[in-house]
Amino acid sequence: MAQQPKSNRKDVVIEVRDVVAGFGSHVVLNHVDLDVYRGEVLGFVGGSGAGKSVLMRTIIGLIHKRQGTIKVFGTDMGAATDAERRAVERRWGILFQQGALFSSLTVKENLEFPVREYLNLSQRLLDELAVAKLEMVGLDASVCDKFPSELSGGMTKRVALARALALDPEIVFLDEPTSGLDPIGAGDFDTLIATLQRTLGLTVFMVTHDLDSLHTVCDRIAVLADGKVIAAGPMETMLASEHPWLKAYFHGKRARLAEPSRK
Repeated sequence: MAQQPKSNRKDVVIEVRDVVAGFGSHVVLNHVDLDVYRGEVLGFVGGSGAGKSVLMRTIIGLIHKRQGTIKVFGTDMGAATDAERRAVERRWGILFQQGALFSSLTVKENLEFPVREYLNLSQRLLDELAVAKLEMVGLDASVCDKFPSELSGGMTKRVALARALALDPEIVFLDEPTSGLDPIGAGDFDTLIATLQRTLGLTVFMVTHDLDSLHTVCDRIAVLADGKVIAAGPMETMLASEHPWLKAYFHGKRARLAEPSRK
């Protein structure tokens, strides 16, 4: 089980209130409320197409909300000036589902890209920073000159995570971080996330379908269904719930960890 955060669990770093978002006439998020606490790993789950990634992208500003407020570190992102928004964005890192590495850039250039945007460092320091971040995720300098097309799926995820950590963020958004990985690779990635969260004191917002990740990494779980967050709490709360969707998800045929005695 993931180690519980040592920081104050009531210290809210992401506050979502009454958020409505969608595409055209289709409403995906229907008055969503959610808090994310400093230092926790929050697993965000829901059915396919429920809007998990939509909420993450709305929080970081890639999707425009129609209603409601989103505060990050106490800053109302809808009312923030460009300078205020940029200051908040400097404090988060993002791992998109497919890695979203720039295909025309090498691994080293991908890692240096966000640093160049915010900091004025010499090339020598940029190179040293890139190697340090790669080592942080279990890779080394030998991959620096490779292009994304030359990387395995697991390496792509690690490079993308290294890029997300390039600016020493306080919050990391992970969109399906173990998707496409074999069970061993997914388990290794879960361990990496837990280790980084513990050693760096990160707050992690993790969109996932992976039940193993929910059991082994997450401190709390929030569940999205019918456009709303219908439950939020530790795994024990999810397992005890009588809600039909939660019962099907956490006690279904694939939920072997939830019922270890199942034959």
